[in-house]
Amino acid sequence: MDVRDLQGRTVAFLASGGLDSCTITHWLASHGVRVVCYTADLGQGDEPDLGAVAERMRACGAAEAHVLPLVDEVAEAGLGAVQAQARYEGGYWNTTPLARYVTVRGALRAMAKAGITVLSHGATGRGNDQVRFQLATNMLAPSVEVYAPWRDGEFLARFGGREEMIEYCLAHELPIKPPGQAKYSTDANLLGLTHEAGELERLTTPASFVTPEMGVRPTEAPEEPEAVRVVFDAGRPVEVGGRPTGSAQAALRVANEIGGRHGVGIGLHLVENRFVGVKSRGVYEAPGMELLGQAYAFLLQLLLDRRARRLFDTVSAYLAEQIYQGYGEDLGSSLARGVVAEVAALASGTIEVACYKGGVSFLGASDVPRSLYAEEAASMSRSEAFDHHDSEGFLRVLGVGAKVASRAGQVPGVAELAADE
Repeated sequence: MDVRDLQGRTVAFLASGGLDSCTITHWLASHGVRVVCYTADLGQGDEPDLGAVAERMRACGAAEAHVLPLVDEVAEAGLGAVQAQARYEGGYWNTTPLARYVTVRGALRAMAKAGITVLSHGATGRGNDQVRFQLATNMLAPSVEVYAPWRDGEFLARFGGREEMIEYCLAHELPIKPPGQAKYSTDANLLGLTHEAGELERLTTPASFVTPEMGVRPTEAPEEPEAVRVVFDAGRPVEVGGRPTGSAQAALRVANEIGGRHGVGIGLHLVENRFVGVKSRGVYEAPGMELLGQAYAFLLQLLLDRRARRLFDTVSAYLAEQIYQGYGEDLGSSLARGVVAEVAALASGTIEVACYKGGVSFLGASDVPRSLYAEEAASMSRSEAFDHHDSEGFLRVLGVGAKVASRAGQVPGVAELAADE
């Protein structure tokens, strides 16, 4: 699909209010496209007045511009990731991918009410977001067409990059923010910040190059640790740091505040594998997700036996990759979330942790009714719950297979090991 196919039609454009949004909105309008802009309110701290973004988009040629209230929805998505422990490649809490799904769902609901059947976005052809926008739309509303200017030959011929867009906006007196020399790019929402591109593309640039926005660097955190109590009820944090939290949004805001001041989840460096096949370097901030996520991880240690743990860890890694790659809405993800939900139903209890210089350490656990940990059974002291004599028969049974493997030559014996020396 190119811009000529859209002339005379109405297109819903996902607008962040930045340079790309201003350029694309005006360029589409100048080609006879009726543009309706949707800006998602995701609790992003870098845009304190989203109403001003809507005004800016109308000034750039949008026929309509709306702000979609999606903070509660993105908070729930974040809580789901905490419950699933869904960190991509071991560290990234998927804060941007989760926000993309929430944005698409919110926009599609608004489009259905307005009768709009084309969704447009400003994601480039080399990143992950184009996949997330496309696949989420295809799965949730397969009749809706997706138009991406950065894959339109006519748009690419006009705009080679940032310089041409700035020129275009200045020539048409569009209300873009004063062009600056940003040293990296940032994407923000309630769950966290992702920093990439610019100076961060050089691996000689340390993660500390990024100026934290959700807290402080671990090296600049207080010299004294802070004890934080997190109370979970069926997987939901209902109290954080002594403050009742009646919603996922409230829990994340409190956790962001506490975690941020101690450098928790600030400045994570990750060279990750993008779905498009290239490696990308990012620096991440997610203090609330990390604080709640670590507390929940400590709770899971008490709940899962070794077989359930193995299944949960597999599901966790699977779901993290699904979300990252754009398949967060498919059947596989739905099935995986079913496992996560069953575990969350058991996850009630109080976990106390210490936040200190970017770390979250375990202090204590109490009131965990579904806990499998029993002090009497685990004690190394004399205990009626465990008879040491019972281990004799247990080990004899295990030893049968071990001896058979050795006699079959599958395991090197002492004689062979001595010969190797």
